[in-house]
Amino acid sequence: MARARELGESVLGTTSPNPAVGAVILAADGTPVGEGATAAPGGPHAEVAALAQAGDHARGGTAVVTLEPCAHTGRTGPCADVLLAAGIARVVVAVPEPTELAGGGAERLRAAGVDVVVGVEQAAAEAGALAGWLTGVREQRPFVVWKVAATLDGRVAAADGTSRWITGEEARVAVHRLRATCDAVVVGSGTALADDPQLTVRDADGRNAGRQPLRVVVDRRDRLPSTARVLDGAAPTYVSRADSPGELLTELFGRDVRRVLLEGGPTLAAAFLRAGLVDEAVVHLAPTLLGAGPSLVGDLGISTITGALSLSLVDVTPLGGDLQMRLRPTRHTGGHQHADGRS
Repeated sequence: MARARELGESVLGTTSPNPAVGAVILAADGTPVGEGATAAPGGPHAEVAALAQAGDHARGGTAVVTLEPCAHTGRTGPCADVLLAAGIARVVVAVPEPTELAGGGAERLRAAGVDVVVGVEQAAAEAGALAGWLTGVREQRPFVVWKVAATLDGRVAAADGTSRWITGEEARVAVHRLRATCDAVVVGSGTALADDPQLTVRDADGRNAGRQPLRVVVDRRDRLPSTARVLDGAAPTYVSRADSPGELLTELFGRDVRRVLLEGGPTLAAAFLRAGLVDEAVVHLAPTLLGAGPSLVGDLGISTITGALSLSLVDVTPLGGDLQMRLRPTRHTGGHQHADGRS
């Protein structure tokens, strides 16, 4: 199942609005004989790709898959039927299908005599590549990852406004990998004006990658100039005048966005945090001190320690001389704010 989760994570950012699923086929003797992951919409599902690789070795074997095989016909046929046709004897599933449309795969397989086990390492699968899709199903909005780079004392820029570069090369490469896993990258007009970022995914030699996420600028006051790099045509761009973070996410959800990377400044970050709309934080910390300058997040409306926003640490990864911390909020703040951070 760990390998199936890895396969799902390998296609993050390429499958929306479909889930990023991974599948592994084991022969009757337990030997891995095939693996696959969800293709772009309209392409093969993970089980189909894995079975194609396994061929006749799949007969009498086991399919290990991160999401319950579907039982409906959309742009592709039911995966449950494909597993039956291949002669699979056992199916091990991490996450049960949560939608009525695609549900029923496990029941169909059991009715045909297949041994089906559901819920194996479910929590890990739900927190991994399926998190964005599941958030969409359950909350009708994209999963939001907030990324920020800061000094050890929590500054995102110096007192004179300079911020390039707080972190080193390895951290910047990691940002491009993170962007590649998302369907959209969001900044506010303040960041677009101050930094003039391109917001593209670039490969190791600095060239723009073939697949680019949607670039989103929240600009309620029409401040974005036509010369901004985010409008350079290197990737699709959407300028939003949304009045709140929730309204922005509704707009993006309607554009089949299921995973958002929030790269704006302290004001935009605070707006999303205050609205309880940050699902994961990726913090890059540099071993430097500034002592002054803007902090990594703006006013959260919190006046006491007991009211602090709590986060749980998922993992810590060294990035050269810097440190990456991945966290998830365990308690959100409340309150309405406009998408550009105004309360």
